[in-house]
Amino acid sequence: MDRSSVTEFIGKEVPDWDDEVIAMARFKAFSGQRSDWELKFRFWRDLILKIARHFGIFIIRPQEVKEEWFNRGGLTPLCIDHVLSLMYNEGDIVRSGDLVNPRSGRLSNLFVRVRNLTFRSSTRDIMLEDHVVLTTLLKEKAGEVVKLLSDSHWTSSCIVTLEKFEGMCDGPIEASAVLSYLSGCGKGQYLSISKKEFIEGVKVSLTHAVVSGITSLDCDVLHLIWTTEKLQRQLDIIDRRHEMSRKSALACLSSGNKKLALRHVRELKLATESREKCSSLLNRVEEVLSIIADAESTKKVSEAIQIGARAVKENRITVEDIQLCLEELEEGIGTLKEVEKAIEFSVSVTDIENEDIEEEFRKLELEIKYDKLPVLGIDVRREAPEKASSESAELLTNALSNLKLGDGSAENPGPLDSVAPGRIEKLRNPIPEAA
Repeated sequence: MDRSSVTEFIGKEVPDWDDEVIAMARFKAFSGQRSDWELKFRFWRDLILKIARHFGIFIIRPQEVKEEWFNRGGLTPLCIDHVLSLMYNEGDIVRSGDLVNPRSGRLSNLFVRVRNLTFRSSTRDIMLEDHVVLTTLLKEKAGEVVKLLSDSHWTSSCIVTLEKFEGMCDGPIEASAVLSYLSGCGKGQYLSISKKEFIEGVKVSLTHAVVSGITSLDCDVLHLIWTTEKLQRQLDIIDRRHEMSRKSALACLSSGNKKLALRHVRELKLATESREKCSSLLNRVEEVLSIIADAESTKKVSEAIQIGARAVKENRITVEDIQLCLEELEEGIGTLKEVEKAIEFSVSVTDIENEDIEEEFRKLELEIKYDKLPVLGIDVRREAPEKASSESAELLTNALSNLKLGDGSAENPGPLDSVAPGRIEKLRNPIPEAA
């Protein structure tokens, strides 16, 4: 990791990093009770975790942290040894030797765990370690690896070659730490087979369940996956040779050297034939893997059916009860669909009504603006708003009560502008009709 990039990140993360007075206080060694330097310890611990998380690492070198990360013109924090020791005591840091070796047997791993519980190395030895592991970031990295595998596999568990696993973890040391963590949680297991070549792989659980034990089928699947990766690498090599031969043949033809061009054409033909054979083998192996995956899914479905049948038998559920439950479920689904359609329709109707209401409001505003309402005897510009509204409501009520109904429908009155002045006086003093 580049020292300048770390310094640049610290400058952005800690605005007062270059303040000499504050820096002197931070770089001093811890003294007194823990309450006196607790805040300073948290500052250094959080800063170490932020730097490691930003640069995507969870394995750090103690000497590098002390001499390069926080080096200010040749000055290094005197308290950093104490900080790393406290992080080790509190479980924020573990030594690589404290991790369980997935390649070892169960007895060896059990011995390591018992040793870690009964004996803990001196905190002074932390600075002598070549590298240590940040436990919080190790858990985050393991979660990222499991998520990547889940995105490319739809089964409850998967098997990958150790080479691919190391590529996902950004190196063999990182892969060993991640596999150790997964093994300790019961989420991962190391497996190997010895055929013509020694093949190593990892079985990872992609659910909350513990990974199942290694079976002979798992070893066969690992061998097939390893074969597909090997064939794919061979295809990539053949493709590169094919492209080089094609370019060389074209160059020779352009220069007029037909003899050498013919030689490159023959190499081109051999590369094409080799690619066809390799592709055929790869397709056959992938087909076998697909059949195994389909068989596994069929097995899961069969197990689910058996569990359902057992539950039905134990709870004494009849076929009629199951049929009735399915019919009720279908009715419920149909009702939900009808409700959804009704809601969609009501929403669309509401939108239309809201648009009509807004249009009516705009018309009323224009009428008020151009003084069209005074024909009712209301001077909107002079009367108070409350009084005007109350009088207009009273006049409209009286006018409606004087309407004559004929054949069950109201007569259509003319527009307000066409009402004669004498008629307006009658509207102001209406005479009720005899019953």
